Amino acid sequence: MKLLVKAPAKINLSLDVLHKREDGYHEVEMIMTTIDLADRLELTLLEQEEIKIISHNRFVPDDQRNLAYQAALLLKERFHVKKGVAITIEKTIPVAAGLAGGSSDAAAVLRGLNKLWNLGLTIDELAIIGAEIGSDVSFCVYGGTALATGRGEIIKELPAAPTCWVILAKPFIGVSTADVYRRLQLNGINHPQTRDMINAIEDGNYDQVCRNVGNVLEEVTFHLHPEVAQIKEQIKRFGADAVLMSGSGPTVFGLVRHDSRMQRIYNGLRGFCDQVFAVRMLGERHRLD
Repeated sequence: MKLLVKAPAKINLSLDVLHKREDGYHEVEMIMTTIDLADRLELTLLEQEEIKIISHNRFVPDDQRNLAYQAALLLKERFHVKKGVAITIEKTIPVAAGLAGGSSDAAAVLRGLNKLWNLGLTIDELAIIGAEIGSDVSFCVYGGTALATGRGEIIKELPAAPTCWVILAKPFIGVSTADVYRRLQLNGINHPQTRDMINAIEDGNYDQVCRNVGNVLEEVTFHLHPEVAQIKEQIKRFGADAVLMSGSGPTVFGLVRHDSRMQRIYNGLRGFCDQVFAVRMLGERHRLD
């Protein structure tokens, strides 16, 4: 038996860090939304008790470092599953890009194995399990648009963000999220207006969404990798309505309403950056079949 599952990327429309917690994590407020840039996973039921990761991308580990592997192992051990699975990952989302590609793969495995192994879990139960794997996994289990608080695992559903084009540009570098958070100085940072962004999304007001994008991690990543700041300036010059780095970077995205301007920005970035994508926002949450 085989199952195909899509694992869409996310972008942060807003990312704020409030304080350092006693457990070593940071308390965050993030507004995230899924976009139509997705990995594709094929889950094949195995009679023998093993978990196999198959990928032709050399940056994707095929062992316990892989979040998809961790998701399968966690379900297998917790619910005493006596079968196995082969997970073939077709990567489209760039690796180490600030787009939650690994987290989304793990979330897709949770949703897929819930069906393949007949576990009967609800999407809320899967999201709670996902929080044990990584901070973004809970959001990726749900998809759609949401406010994430705590260390990112407390999810409050929001309406779909106003529809538009999302143009993404990723330079050929990776960024360590842990390193960026470690270097973040909370004194004197300019916090995004999270409440204003929520209001803009609830009102379906595209212009207000564009005015309220913000990410407190930008300055840290820009200092470590000046080329990321250069990409942001380039997208601004090309005429995007709003420009922001996603997560800890290095991917930068621009929001655009009009097809002609999207095409112009996309074409301009192709000569400037290694990986460029033009996709739509996804409004709908995932549903369990």
